[in-house]
Amino acid sequence: MSDNITHAARLIAEADALLIGAGAGMGVDSGLPDFRGPEGFWRAYPPLAARGISFENIACPDWFEWEPRLAWGFYGHRLNLYRSTEPHAGFAILKRWAAQKPHGAFVFTSNVDGQFQKAGFAPEQVIECHGSIHNFQCQRYHCGPVWSAAETEVCVDETTLLADEPLPRCPTCGRIARPNLLMFGDGSWVGAPYDASERRLWSWQRELQAAHAKVVVIELGAGRAIPTVRWLAEAWHGQGATLIRINPREANVPDGAISLRLGACEALEQLDALQ
Repeated sequence: MSDNITHAARLIAEADALLIGAGAGMGVDSGLPDFRGPEGFWRAYPPLAARGISFENIACPDWFEWEPRLAWGFYGHRLNLYRSTEPHAGFAILKRWAAQKPHGAFVFTSNVDGQFQKAGFAPEQVIECHGSIHNFQCQRYHCGPVWSAAETEVCVDETTLLADEPLPRCPTCGRIARPNLLMFGDGSWVGAPYDASERRLWSWQRELQAAHAKVVVIELGAGRAIPTVRWLAEAWHGQGATLIRINPREANVPDGAISLRLGACEALEQLDALQ
C-alpha cells in the first residue's frame, strides 16, 4: 500500500490533467449514509425497513404515482440532507490539484448530491451522469423544462418518512413533480440538461489526446453495483490515461492501474501529504 500511495502521488504531481470519477463512496466521509446492502439502507430509513422496501424499490418513479407523499418523503429527506452536508476535506484537495494542472480537470460523477459544486468546482467542470436532486421535472417526459429546486422546501416527518403537503408540482401542468435524477426502471428521466457537459468532456478528451497530455484518472468510491463511473474510468485507462482506483472494498484494477484500498478522504489526504 505504501508503495502504491507513493507511486500514485508522483503520477498525480506529474499529470497534465485530471479526470475525477466519483461514486457513492465519495460522500461517506462527509457523513452521508452508506446504502451498501439492504441492512445499511434500512438503518438510515427505519420506516422503509418496517415495510421491507429496499433502496432499489423506493428509487423508482412509479412511487410518485402510487404514494407521492412517501416518494417525496424519501427524496425530500435526501434533498434536505445534501443541502445541509458540508463536503469533506478531500474535495478541497481535488480542487487545488485541478487548479494546478495545465490542462485542468473534469469531474464525472454518478452522485446526485451536488457536493462538488458546493465544494467550489465550477458547474461546467462537473458531469452528473445520473442527474441532480437539486433539479425537478414533471413525471411526464415531454411536459416541460427541468427547473431548479432551490426555491422549494420539502418538509418530511422523519418518524413516518411522509412529506407534508403541498408537494412539489410541475409549473406547466400541475402534476406531482419528481427529482430530475435517474432512478431504477426509469423511462421518464429528462437527461437533456446534462448533454452539454458530456459534450464538453469528450471535446476535452480530444484536446488532451492531440496535446499528448499525461492524464491521470482518480476514481473514488465507485462500486460495481452501479458501475457507470468505473466503466468510464477504465475506458480512459484503456486509451492511455493512468487509473488510480480508491475504494475500501472493491479496489481491484485492470493491468497498469493503481489500487488504493482506502476511503476517499483518507486516501486524498495521504496523497496530498506527498505532493
